[in-house]
Amino acid sequence: MDISHQAQHTVQLETSGQGLYEITDQVVSWVRDQRPEMGMLTVFCRHTSASLTIQENADPDVCFDLNAFFTRLVSEYPSHYRHTAEGPDDMPAHIRSALTDTSLSIPITGGQPGLGTWQGIYLFEHRSRPHRRSIILHMLW
Repeated sequence: MDISHQAQHTVQLETSGQGLYEITDQVVSWVRDQRPEMGMLTVFCRHTSASLTIQENADPDVCFDLNAFFTRLVSEYPSHYRHTAEGPDDMPAHIRSALTDTSLSIPITGGQPGLGTWQGIYLFEHRSRPHRRSIILHMLW
């Protein structure tokens, strides 16, 4: 494949606390606006207390269960951690982020991200309080 184009865009997202926030529509729309036939898309989260994932977007219980599982997996007890300066949810958020991904690579095929039928792209917010998150999209085609 001869790559002759690249483009970059930043998606800003306001979260309201822990949970998964779907960004598929924003990503697909931006990719289509670039008019690639095929290529590679990188989605990158610019934070250490949030992450990215591709998950089922047909049944909201999947996102609910994932968030509940990570809450059980990594406790928010300040006595478990040395790093507590930013609140009791900060160090657990860093651990949850380390267990997931901050970057996704998605092939572009037929002018759009090559996601499966039930796949959606999500920002996984690991902090309890609202945050403004920045996600960089970078595409080569």
